[in-house]
Amino acid sequence: MDSPTPPSPAGGQRRARHRDRHGRGLRGPLAPPQVPISLTRSELFDDYVRESVERLERRWTQLVDVEFAVQEVPLPGQDGDDHPDGVPLGRVVPAAQGRKSRIVVYRRPIEIRAKSREDRAALVHEVLIEQVAELLGLSPDAIDPRYDED
Repeated sequence: MDSPTPPSPAGGQRRARHRDRHGRGLRGPLAPPQVPISLTRSELFDDYVRESVERLERRWTQLVDVEFAVQEVPLPGQDGDDHPDGVPLGRVVPAAQGRKSRIVVYRRPIEIRAKSREDRAALVHEVLIEQVAELLGLSPDAIDPRYDED
């Protein structure tokens, strides 16, 4: 049974207000989870990195032994001091005893430089090509012949 509603200032009964007047609640998400609109910016960025890594791994099988990571920003003093632009877009962490080589991509600096989704995806791929080239001791053109094409 409904609980009694407090009397209105005019002396009559006031009905309780509901956020959803028909009592059904939300019927479902506004967009299904697989639609890009429902992904966060960081999830979209992770997808760009994943797609680029998959493309590179198909051509360079030795990349299977490399870890790829996304970090928001470089840590102070980590490697931004010696970078020509001041803020790196990625970096290579060489293999150490018991640890695999690692390529880190920095999300925020890339997002600042590339405004559209297409530009962001292209810049992520370029950064990964450059880091893989550094890791393997090759030129970026050797890693991907389409490197630096507009």
